[in-house]
Amino acid sequence: MGITLSRQGREVKQLIKEALGSDGTLYWDHVKLYNLDIPTQPDAVTYSKTPQQVASIVKSARRAGLAVQAKSGGHSYCNFSSPDGGIIVDLRNFKNFSMDQTAWQATTGGGMLLGELTEAMYNPHKRAMTHGEHIRGVQYASEAYIRNLPTGRVGRACNDRWAGFKLPSLRGGVGSCVGGRGCSCRRQHTESDLFWALKGAGASFGIRTEFVLRTERAPGDTVQYKHSFTSGTWAEIAEVFKSWQRFIADRNSSLEFTTTATITSLGLTGSGTFYGTREEFEKLSLKPDLPLKHTGEKTAVSQNWIDVLMHQAEEVALKLGGGISAHAYSKTLTFNGEKDNFIPDATVDKLFDYIKRTDKGTLIWFLIFDLAGGKVNEVPMAKTAYAHRDALYYLQSYAISDKLFSGVSRTTKDFLAGFSDLIVTDMKADGVFTDYGAYPGYVDLELGASAQKLYWRSNLPKLDEIKKKYDPDQVFRNPQSVRPAGMGNRTGHGL
Repeated sequence: MGITLSRQGREVKQLIKEALGSDGTLYWDHVKLYNLDIPTQPDAVTYSKTPQQVASIVKSARRAGLAVQAKSGGHSYCNFSSPDGGIIVDLRNFKNFSMDQTAWQATTGGGMLLGELTEAMYNPHKRAMTHGEHIRGVQYASEAYIRNLPTGRVGRACNDRWAGFKLPSLRGGVGSCVGGRGCSCRRQHTESDLFWALKGAGASFGIRTEFVLRTERAPGDTVQYKHSFTSGTWAEIAEVFKSWQRFIADRNSSLEFTTTATITSLGLTGSGTFYGTREEFEKLSLKPDLPLKHTGEKTAVSQNWIDVLMHQAEEVALKLGGGISAHAYSKTLTFNGEKDNFIPDATVDKLFDYIKRTDKGTLIWFLIFDLAGGKVNEVPMAKTAYAHRDALYYLQSYAISDKLFSGVSRTTKDFLAGFSDLIVTDMKADGVFTDYGAYPGYVDLELGASAQKLYWRSNLPKLDEIKKKYDPDQVFRNPQSVRPAGMGNRTGHGL
């Protein structure tokens, strides 16, 4: 059965036909939303094959006043890669890859998922790059502000060993800027402001169809560890969390590990990866504040970097349901500041009491404390648009509706929000200063008008000016994208 198009739909179809010619376009039945709680209805899904076609789509959308967003992995928590009443530029046809074996720089297409890219670098080159702790769609230049492009880290180990930092590997590439003109960020000296903005706020400024990435020699021996605390009272589990905080506070203990404390309805699990041998890990485990000695302890040694990443991917899939669409909600809190602003023990006690007594509204919820730090903290805030270089760790909260066809309840959202609010309020009352923010990869529509300031902090005014220069008509936009200077930073569901 064919799709009956509205007048606007017919106009969009003609617009895309002019831009793509015989390649055509596909419509509503090709829209797959990641978060079923946030309904959006794009007017078209396009599958460009060349940068020139991407530029033509952008140019046509600008004339028609339509929003454009790129899509690769499709894991935006608020479906920002599927703009309501706008055009999706699906990058699945951009999967080229090559490796310069002299400079050890990888050139890759914007449609490569992180798992595919990791495999291409490791086999046969035995190379790797800094990125998140787990395998996910890279979502290049798309839904959640290019932070999803080789972002972050493979834990603090790679931050320190490789002198990495957020988006450290991004060297250049080609893409489409506003108005449909092509641009190359290899011309960093002539478009340095745009290149700066792309490294942290890419979805607001363009679509990148190709990237040049710095790589490093892949790690050798690693130890993956997991320690579960699923028995005892919430007050007893609070003591385990305090121990975890004391351990990460000791900067001299080791910089060769990742660590995450995950709280669920079952209790607390500490997990991560140590970059070194089993013998070196055993020395680390002698530290009194690392909660290793427990019947739930599991460790595994690997010499294969792909195996390490696959293990981490499986851990995340258990938490978030992998790439399966669901009714979901997420929040984040970044613990920023030059000092190590840890949650005081008295506040930790209140938090676990809050968990004990508060109605969650669902059985599927996660409170994840994830260590950052390392070389991320040594890079100046103004180096790129990414604005949480002073963060030591993050709180990432998730909930998925346990009802098959209904959304996340207000009860559940209030539970997650209340947990974060308790931390902020109590720490301020205790005289602990932390410049809190929100991690821009975990977008939250309920942040309202404060969203952009929380995502980009002191870098926001400069981003506003660059937006005014390159995209005053806001072709590249989503409900929480950067706004041109002078327009304010209003947010909302509309585009």
